Amino acid sequence: MPKVVDNTQTIAAISTPPGAGGIGIIRISGDKALDILVTIFKPLKKNCEYTSHQLYYGNIVDPVQSRIVDEVLAVYMRAPATYTREDVVEIHCHGSYLILHSVLELIIGHGAVLAEPGEFTKRAFLNGRIDLTKAEAVIDILSAKTKKGVDLAQEQLAGALYNRIDSIRKMLVHIRAVLEVSIDFPDEDVDIVDHSGHSNTLVQDVIPQLEKLLKSADQGKVMREGVTVVIAGQPNVGKSSLLNTLLQEERALVTAIPGTTRDTIEEYVDINGMPVRLVDTAGIRENADLVEELGIKRARDIINIADLVLFLFDGAEGVSARDLELFETVAHKPLILVQNKLDVAAGKAVLPEAMVILPLVMISARHQQGIDELKDTIFSGQWQEEGCVPNLRHKKALAKALDAAKRLNEGFVFGGTSDLLAIDLQECLDYLGDIVGETTTEDVLDVIFEQFCLGK
Repeated sequence: MPKVVDNTQTIAAISTPPGAGGIGIIRISGDKALDILVTIFKPLKKNCEYTSHQLYYGNIVDPVQSRIVDEVLAVYMRAPATYTREDVVEIHCHGSYLILHSVLELIIGHGAVLAEPGEFTKRAFLNGRIDLTKAEAVIDILSAKTKKGVDLAQEQLAGALYNRIDSIRKMLVHIRAVLEVSIDFPDEDVDIVDHSGHSNTLVQDVIPQLEKLLKSADQGKVMREGVTVVIAGQPNVGKSSLLNTLLQEERALVTAIPGTTRDTIEEYVDINGMPVRLVDTAGIRENADLVEELGIKRARDIINIADLVLFLFDGAEGVSARDLELFETVAHKPLILVQNKLDVAAGKAVLPEAMVILPLVMISARHQQGIDELKDTIFSGQWQEEGCVPNLRHKKALAKALDAAKRLNEGFVFGGTSDLLAIDLQECLDYLGDIVGETTTEDVLDVIFEQFCLGK
């Protein structure tokens, strides 16, 4: 982890969201935090010695005008047992915008500067309290849309991703130690050491773990940003009814007339804790009029970018030749077959050979039968990987680390020199170091922490 840095400025910011509320919190971090508190806070308890991590009741007073600004609770937290590993003060005021800004102005007037977005967390990272994956987890917790997004961020904050990266790095560091001996002592026998064991480590442990993490990147994106689920099928098979049932509202017009939906209809819904972008598409059929044809084209476009397609067919009629023709246009996507009209169907439809291997859920959209089973099937066994990769920055670094690891293994297999092997090995370690923040450049750090809100 990075060493503790010397932050000469004391920073302050309002840490609660804008708007009126019962309580508003102002946070101060830095060497002057306690001095500022002593200057503007008058505790009810006389001769207060400010025991660390203890709340004190009193008033914020403008020392120039001797005017009480607000009745507050204040806490002083002594370094290094704080969020930033610096002296930290928090002042709990009434949640009035005017009061909070009046107190903040007093604090800035007595030696603090206004914190940049994410500066408290950036100091926590620079001072070695958290690694970069945990800092980014804080962002994800603040911006999570659903419970699964929060769960993923909490796992990352607890070190799930860091631990998986760290175990890979330890194996690579062990290999590097042997290579460095070969480079430092070229005249000794270690220069012709058998690297087959190192190759086995790469092939059996390092590369598979990197590949597994890289594969989990899409899972992390899904849990953080949600999935696009498209309802596709022939006209009048119940697509709009299914959309309304999943949303629990009459969002789409439902009639017995084919071609009622002439454009895509999109809504977000929380399904089993996951943000889902539901898209009802125009029924795809021949002989459509011009307006309907435009909707069909848009339906095909949205299907191509979908994470999952619910392929709906009429259970009362079974899978028709037109259904099968449409199925062939979406078979390249992850699919769940949905047999609708369970209330009038004789039973499970006879499926063509191309469909039998796919999951099938029988529902009645009109009577809301089988909907819970459909929701469970959408997320059955998917996106549950612990310590999965949550963002694009991690994914790119892992892809480069994996390429370097494969080159390193080829070097071991084909007898590369220790100098060249060391280059590929260090490159792999550097890319993994980028993920946890040990080799991340300053401009990348700035971009990451700019995503934070003020006061965090």
